Amino acid sequence: MRAATEPAGAAIRTNDPGDRGKVVAESGGEPEVALLTGGFDKHYTLDLARALVSKGVSMDVVGGDELDGPEMRAIPGLNFLNMRNNRQPDANFVNKIWRVLIYYFRLICYAWGAKPRVFHLLWNNRLQLFDQTLLMLYYKSLGKKIAFTAHNINAGKRDLNDSFLNRLGLRIQYRLADRIFVHTNKMKSELVHGFRVDEKVITVIPYGINNAVPRTDLTPAEAKRWLGISSEDKTILFFGSIRPYKGLEYLVAALERALMSDVDYRLIIAGRPGRGSEAYWGGILQAIRHMPIRGRVIVRDKHVPDEEVELYFKAADVLALPYTEIFQSGVLFLGYGFGLPVIASDVGSLREEIVEGRTGFICKPCDPTDLTRAINAYFRSDLFETLNDQRQEIHDYISAWHSWSHVGEITRSVYADLYGGSPARELAPVVSPGTRHSE
Repeated sequence: MRAATEPAGAAIRTNDPGDRGKVVAESGGEPEVALLTGGFDKHYTLDLARALVSKGVSMDVVGGDELDGPEMRAIPGLNFLNMRNNRQPDANFVNKIWRVLIYYFRLICYAWGAKPRVFHLLWNNRLQLFDQTLLMLYYKSLGKKIAFTAHNINAGKRDLNDSFLNRLGLRIQYRLADRIFVHTNKMKSELVHGFRVDEKVITVIPYGINNAVPRTDLTPAEAKRWLGISSEDKTILFFGSIRPYKGLEYLVAALERALMSDVDYRLIIAGRPGRGSEAYWGGILQAIRHMPIRGRVIVRDKHVPDEEVELYFKAADVLALPYTEIFQSGVLFLGYGFGLPVIASDVGSLREEIVEGRTGFICKPCDPTDLTRAINAYFRSDLFETLNDQRQEIHDYISAWHSWSHVGEITRSVYADLYGGSPARELAPVVSPGTRHSE
C-alpha cells in the first residue's frame, strides 16, 4: 500500500496483497477511482471502500482524522490521504478558516496531479456552493469523470433552510455530474422532476447495512442491565443526531400517551444535537424535565463512540424514527444490522424498507396519537413476543437486499462505464424488501 502522503501513482495496482507491486496494463485493468468523502461518514465510506476493493477497484480515499484509522489503512489496494487532520472543535475562528483554506489547497493540488480519471464525491465539503460550482468545474476542466452520491436530494428543504441559492447550487452540481447515485426510486423521481436531471445518468443503489460498528457477544439482557433498565421495561430507542426533521418531540408526546395505559415503557435518547439544533433540543429537554415521563427517559445527549453503539441497540426492543421529512435513513439500516425492528413515520422511502409486522411498523408523520397506536401495536405483536428469535432473521432478511457486495458491484459497473467512456449499461432495478412483500 502506498504511503498516506504519496500522491496517486501512474500505475494501476491489483488489490491482492501478494500483488501489490505488480503493475497491470491500464487498458486491461480495473479503473482507479478517487473517493472524495468530505472528511466524515466513516461507516459508509469504510464499508463502501471495502466492497469496491473486493471487486478489484484501486482507490484513493481523500478524508481526514474522522475517517483515518487502522481499519481504513489495512485495506489492500486503497491509498488513504489525510487532508483534513487536526480538526479540534475548540479552535478559534481564524484557525478554522486557515484549516479550511489549507484543506482546499491540498485538494486542488491533489486533483491536478491525480491519476484516477473517475472522481466519486460522497459528500461535499464545508463550502457547499464552492464545491457545487467552481470545484466541480475545476474537476471537469481536468478531464475527470464525476460520480456523485446524493444522500439527500435537497437537505435544505429537509432542514427548513432552503433558498434560491441552495437550489441553484444543487441544480448546477447535478447537471455537471456524469453519474448520480441515489438510494431509492423516490429520490430518483425527485431528481428527474424537481431538478430536471436526465434519468439515464441516475443509478439507484441500496443503502448498505452498517457493518463497521463493532459487535461483541453482549446480550440484550446484559445491555439492559448496563443501562439500568429492567427486563420488564419495553424499551424504545431514538438514536443519532438530534435535529428538527427527526420529529423527537412527537415521540416524547407519544410516550406520555403510551404510559397512561402501560407504565413499563422506557425511552432512550442517544445522540447529540446537530449544529444549529441546540435550541430545538433544549426545548425538548426542558419539556421532558417538567413531564411525568422524566423518570422513564434515559438521555445520552453526547457523541456516541462506535464501541458503545451496540449497547443501545441491544438494550432496545424497537428503534423509533418519527421523522417529519427524509428520503432515507442510515440509522434505519444501523438498526437492522443489529436485527432491531423499527417504528417509522410514513415519509420519504421509509415505507419501502419496512415489512409491516415482520421488520417493523409504520405510523403517520407529525401525529403523536398514531405514533402511540403504532407503539402499542408493536409491543402487542408476535414480532415483539419473539424478538430474541427474530433479531437474526431481520438481519439476514434485510442483508440479502442491502449487502455491500451488491452495492459494490453496481458502483464498480458505473465506474467502468465512466472510465471506459462506454454508454451506461442497463442495471437491474433495485426492489426494496417492503415493496416486494406488498406485491
